[in-house]
Amino acid sequence: MNAYAIFLLYLLAILGFVGLTLALNRVLGPKPVATAMKLEPFECGAAPVDPLNVKAVPVKYYGIAVVFILFELETVFLFLWALGAQPLTGRLLLVFGFFLLLLVLLVLYVWKSGLLEDLRT
Repeated sequence: MNAYAIFLLYLLAILGFVGLTLALNRVLGPKPVATAMKLEPFECGAAPVDPLNVKAVPVKYYGIAVVFILFELETVFLFLWALGAQPLTGRLLLVFGFFLLLLVLLVLYVWKSGLLEDLRT
């Protein structure tokens, strides 16, 4: 059998299972009634402080989010590199050193820019 046909059958089986699960949930699952309490913005029992409950997020947190994503991606790339570098050669070590240099430069930039210091307020 062709590899594409096997993949198509596997994909159809997955989609069929997901569709069956969703249909069974629709038929057999609980049907909550929308009460006035359920439609309130806070369902945990706390009274809303603001009627609109919309507060602006300070811009300084976006910088932290970007730096977090960069470090997270670099960590994932380090794990992938460690798994893919089976015959460890000098070229691979050079690439690893360059990657770590970029990581250290990013840490130094974040530290020197004071991005983490502004969050104490």
